[in-house]
This record gives sequence, C-alpha cells and structure tokens, in this order.
Amino acid sequence: MKRKICIVTGTRAEYSLLKPLIELFNNENHYDVQLIATCMHLSHEFGLTATEIENDQLPIADKIEMLLNSDTACAISKSIGIGVMSFADSLRRLEPDLLLVVGDRFETLSVVIPAFMMKIPIIHLHGGETTEGAFDEGIRHSITKMSHLHFTSTALHRRRVIQLGEDPDRVFNVGAIGVENIKKLVLIPRAELERQLDFNFLEKNILVTFHPVTLEKSSSEKHFNNLLSVLDQYKQLGIIFTKANADPDGKIINSMIDKFVHKNSTRAQSYISMGHEKYLSAMNYVDAVVGNSSSGIIETPSLKKGTINIGDRQAGRSQATSIINCPPEAADIEAAFEKLFSHDFQARLKDVVNPYEGQDTSKTIYNHIHHYPFAQRALKKKFYDVQF
Repeated sequence: MKRKICIVTGTRAEYSLLKPLIELFNNENHYDVQLIATCMHLSHEFGLTATEIENDQLPIADKIEMLLNSDTACAISKSIGIGVMSFADSLRRLEPDLLLVVGDRFETLSVVIPAFMMKIPIIHLHGGETTEGAFDEGIRHSITKMSHLHFTSTALHRRRVIQLGEDPDRVFNVGAIGVENIKKLVLIPRAELERQLDFNFLEKNILVTFHPVTLEKSSSEKHFNNLLSVLDQYKQLGIIFTKANADPDGKIINSMIDKFVHKNSTRAQSYISMGHEKYLSAMNYVDAVVGNSSSGIIETPSLKKGTINIGDRQAGRSQATSIINCPPEAADIEAAFEKLFSHDFQARLKDVVNPYEGQDTSKTIYNHIHHYPFAQRALKKKFYDVQF
C-alpha cells in the first residue's frame, strides 16, 4: 500500500528547493504525493506562483489561503492563526502518513502545529541553522522540536539539532538541495536570458535580494535606503532586483525597489518571481549577489561568485570565504563593494569551497525516509542530553 506524503510550500524560492524531491517522490510507486500550496503562491501581489507548480504538471492536493493584505506584525500573526485552522481541516481531509517541510517560514509553522497534534510524523529540512536577525530563528527551532526526522545542510547544523535534544539517529547531514540544483542545472544562455528578462547585462552586474530584518523595529527602510544610496553611485552597474517576501515591512522594500528601477530604467530591473531556472542562471552571469538572502550564503558560493551580506538577518549561518559581511550603513556597504571588485578578492573566488555541498542530496533524503521504520518507532521522543 502506498504511503501518503504531504509536502507544503509557501514561496517561490522554497518550491525551487523542494522541486527535485517532490518529483522524486512523485515518480516512485511507493508514495502518493499530496502537495499543498499556500501563502505567497496564491497571492497576485507575489506573482501567483502556484501557476509555476501547475505548469510543471505537479498536482496540487490543496490550496490554503492564509495571507492577509498587510505586512504588519499583527497581520502576520493573524495569518498564522488562519493557517493553523485551515491546515487542520486540510490534513484531516487528506490524512497523510508523513508531512515534509523545509526551513523556517511562518506558514510552515502553521502546518506543523496541527500535524503535531494529529500525530503525523514530521520531516524537517534545513534545521539547526541560525538567522539571528529574523524571527525565522525561533520558528525554525520550534519546528525542530515538533519534528520526527531531520535533514540538515552542514555537519555544524546537525550538531545544533542534536543539541536541541534530538536523537542523533534521527538527524542526517545531507547538504543543501539548493546546491544540488545548481550542479544539475542547465543554464539559460546569456543572450536568451537577456531576452526573457528584458534586461541587458552590462560590464559589471549584481543580483539584489533584500528582506526585512524582522527582529528589528522599523529598520528595513533605513537599511535598504543605505544600500540604494550606494548603488546610485555605481552608474555603470547593471542591477537585477528580486522583490521581498511577505514579511513585516516587505511592502516598504518593494515600493523602494519600484522607485529606484523607475529612476534607473536603463540599468536596473525588478521581478516579483524569476523562477528557479532564470534566477540561478542570472546568478551565474552577475558578478555578485547582494542583500541578506539565504541564497547568497547557501547557493552562490557554488557558482564561484562573491556575496555581499548586509546586516544581521543571516548572522550565525555557516559561510564560505566568498561572503563579505558588512553592517547596514552606507560607508560599510561601499567598502564591501570596493573589496568585492578588488583584484585579490576576485582571484580567490576560483578556490572557494561551499560548506553546503552534499552528495546526491535529494536521493539521500528519499532513501532515508523510505527505509526509516516509522511504524516501529513511536512518535514519543526522549530528550537527548548532550554530554558537556
């Protein structure tokens, strides 16, 4: 009898990470995949990216509307509540045997809570990571404590999950799926990508993704404005913006992007959703990824590109030597650009080793799940005490 595995995705970036694993389960005879699309996937403001899933001919078992038309902390809190109630009804109807989730988003917490109460074994990817500037930090570790099986992206992250009291026999370091995606990706030729994006690459180019720092009050506008003031000085720099997620103050950042692009239309372009293939192809052709997105930390080093990581949003993550960390002040950001374009830094990029690289990550995750004795091992978990 086939096992039903429910996989939940709420953002374009998350779906891109999960896609090879979804396809792997979908192509095997041992599983029925129940794919649930939620949050930003169902919002016109964020590109209605559920259509990308449907275009990939992956069946969506349910669509959970939970995102309110506001990005305040209060609205996000209410969205979580709507999500918990809606996912409870969905899981009761679908009756999955397993639930698979990735990361640290608030919509992920919304599905994990009812799944935990319904005694559905939860499989968690990318636990043990830290993002000191975002409330994702607390959400991620909360999901870890409700999960039954863990797949981490580095050995350090595996140790952290164990430090949270999880049995080492349930925690597997497999690398990051996003890095595996880069290795397997057939890049879009540069000229064709320019046509698809309606963007002409210049001699030097960057890819900018900047999200709100959700554990700081009203800092997003100031910090992003500091970045834009520096970019305004680089008149010969081509700039590709991807817009912010549905986090508190995300709308402010997106409005600022629109104004900057309108003012600099000959060298800058913005996109709500580029899609997996175009995003990674663009990453390959630019000189650096700039902002505070996890993609600059996890995926970019595998393409031997530099990253300017601004502020504390990604603080605490394992990092390659291609990452330039800087405070969110204009002078510090300008200094980071000077280092990025220096001959010495560019020469060192060819030797960068990405700590997130694994070996056949998707297949390894699948095999561990497929052979794990869920039926024999009770959902009750003893707290694993680390010996100090």
